[in-house]
Amino acid sequence: MIDMAIPSGMPMTSWPELKPMKNNLVNYGVTENGIAIIELCSDSAGEPLTEGKTSVNTYTREMWHDIDDAILSARFDDSVSVILITGHGEKFFSAGASIKYLNKLSPRYKYFFCLHANETLSRLEQTPKLVIAALNGHTVGGGLEIAMAADIRVARKGNFQVGLPEVALGVLAGTGGTARLSRLVGKAKAMEIMVTGRKFSFEESREMDLVHDIYDSMSLEEFRQDVLDYSGRFTLPFAAAKAIGNIKRSVQSGLEIPLEYHLALERELQSDLFQSKDAKEGIKAYVETKTPRFEGN
Repeated sequence: MIDMAIPSGMPMTSWPELKPMKNNLVNYGVTENGIAIIELCSDSAGEPLTEGKTSVNTYTREMWHDIDDAILSARFDDSVSVILITGHGEKFFSAGASIKYLNKLSPRYKYFFCLHANETLSRLEQTPKLVIAALNGHTVGGGLEIAMAADIRVARKGNFQVGLPEVALGVLAGTGGTARLSRLVGKAKAMEIMVTGRKFSFEESREMDLVHDIYDSMSLEEFRQDVLDYSGRFTLPFAAAKAIGNIKRSVQSGLEIPLEYHLALERELQSDLFQSKDAKEGIKAYVETKTPRFEGN
């Protein structure tokens, strides 16, 4: 279970004003302490949300453009230490791709649609900033595929479902589902989940380490605050953001290469950190029994 205690001296932050991206399918904003929030926001057809429609947060090509632009905004913003991705509304993190949208597309177009999604999620995964998925509701299909590209996944307690049910449509989870789920929970468990297409709870997700923690938040607003408080511990000056970025790079890249190459990569990343101001600050503060103040370089 994740420790929710706020580090001493760390101020609380509030949910910022989010502004829509170009296609009005993603809202984006940055907190005062450097948490970039990417909020998925669409109806069941993948269209911009209008009054009276339920926020299902399904995606289309246009939403992927918005997600990609938001990731790049966070990546190039030096004030951002953490990227937090979540869904709009009370019920859904995301229900994945809009089936109505997919039904209109040719097989060739669908292929490039999946490729674009893969490229965007790889960009999120390779961004040297911690990515936290805040699962505020149902997380199924492509919604789970988005969540699995995050480094940490936390969920809101409730009667919500998780799963990759694509087999019922005669297809597979093709925007990273088969690849990431098998890496996260193991081959046998991933196979059972995907060939049955069954949906399961956040509690079962936590048992297989697919979800790291479930918050007992009484409302969506409390859940957001709980997630912000947790995310804040990874922001400057309380966390060594540069070291976190190098840890992420070592883990993400190292798992795909032989052990001896991974160890070599680890040494290079450590050498880079040894030369950083943050390492000097952290080691000096430890020796002097003081609290370090990191700068991210």
